[in-house]
Amino acid sequence: MHNQAPQARRSADEQERLEAMLRDMFEHRISFSELLGFRMSSLAPDKVQLTFEMRPELVGHYLYGRLHGGVIATALDTVAGLAAIVAIAEKYAHESAEQVAHRFGRIGTIDLRTDFLHQGIGKTFTATGRVTRLGGRIASIQMSLENEGGLLIATGSAAYVVS
Repeated sequence: MHNQAPQARRSADEQERLEAMLRDMFEHRISFSELLGFRMSSLAPDKVQLTFEMRPELVGHYLYGRLHGGVIATALDTVAGLAAIVAIAEKYAHESAEQVAHRFGRIGTIDLRTDFLHQGIGKTFTATGRVTRLGGRIASIQMSLENEGGLLIATGSAAYVVS
């Protein structure tokens, strides 16, 4: 049996570059995320989060000022994709920021479920994504969306191709 020594983890500077690159991709290069005002608030592998502020452009029910269901689903999809790439970055912790960014180009949503639990009322929303399984080809993620008071507005589950 051939034993390989574990590969060295990327340096702290390289990890910082990776996180800056991910923030740039998810906050600016993905134009729809920028339009919606998504900001990456946590890139911790066990709790990836994005936040955004309620604005008139995001209202889905004009009489009540509720967040549009499409924005809710998009926030869950986006945080799940981010959680998948963060998990991949951990799995390949020896790779450079550029190598991990290249892997991002091979990620895609293949299944997305959203359960709407409460009205999307609030000033600030936080979407959280947790990878439940990262296989060689498929990643499974659980997501949630809460308002600033901690009210659980929606949950979701997703599968992403990661090969």
